[in-house]
Amino acid sequence: MKLGVRLLCLLAVASPVWAEDPPDEAPLWPPPIDRFDSGRLLATSGVSQVEGAAGAGLAPWAVIAGYGTRDAVGAKAHYTFIGLPDFQIHSVGMALGFFDRVELSYARVSVDTMGTGALLGLGRGYSFEQDVFGAKIRLFGDLLYDQDSLLPQVSIGAQYKMNRNAPALRLIGAKRDRDAEYYVAATKLFLDQSLLLNASVRMTRANQFGALGFGGDKSDRFEPQLEASVAYLLDRQWVVGAEYRMKPDTLRFARETDAHDLFLAYFLNKNAALALAYVDLGDIATRRRQTGVYASLQVGF
Repeated sequence: MKLGVRLLCLLAVASPVWAEDPPDEAPLWPPPIDRFDSGRLLATSGVSQVEGAAGAGLAPWAVIAGYGTRDAVGAKAHYTFIGLPDFQIHSVGMALGFFDRVELSYARVSVDTMGTGALLGLGRGYSFEQDVFGAKIRLFGDLLYDQDSLLPQVSIGAQYKMNRNAPALRLIGAKRDRDAEYYVAATKLFLDQSLLLNASVRMTRANQFGALGFGGDKSDRFEPQLEASVAYLLDRQWVVGAEYRMKPDTLRFARETDAHDLFLAYFLNKNAALALAYVDLGDIATRRRQTGVYASLQVGF
């Protein structure tokens, strides 16, 4: 009898009916994932390159667009204006970054020939228009977390460009109005020195970034072209730097020379940035020394 009473008491104590009520809000484990965390450091996504990829103004970097970490997505949109003595260039586009691994981008690039169009027999103010679709994949390395190694972050990318001016391109000697370009980019950030270095190699036969078509009466081969950037972080928000971009020379009617710039970028926060530069695009369509101002507004997360 006594043994039965003891068993009943033990069961009553262990029973959930008599146990203390659970807390109103039990902690979740594993914690929920924020797919829009914007968790990377400010300025580590670069700005939007004129053709839409994440990087600097002229050259793509190995970074992925936006500030999303490996569990999140990011995005950015841009408007870029380049004012030159004989041309005006407008670029508008966006890029999406997925899990700090894959980037997809699009840009619409317009080149207003102003008075040069009349000299070329195309009409004053004639515009060359092209659509640029891009993709980039990070292969290995990490811009932030490989500080104890010289290993850079490395990505491969492609840009498919479709020019909307086929008759005019045939007139100047271009072989085609659409083509694909391929590149590999290596980017290294030295946090202690506030220094970023980038080098890219692009396989291309584009004339003036594709604005004047692809290939020509002088050459129609893909050629490797070097693109390099150096950037110095003055503080968390201000970045200064320089770029150099080689370009192929395939058209007989006009010599094409390399491009470079000196830039200053201000990152207000992870949602907005402004880039200004002195840019030299070299000789374009018989017009010598096309130097001017580059201005780009970026928004995203």
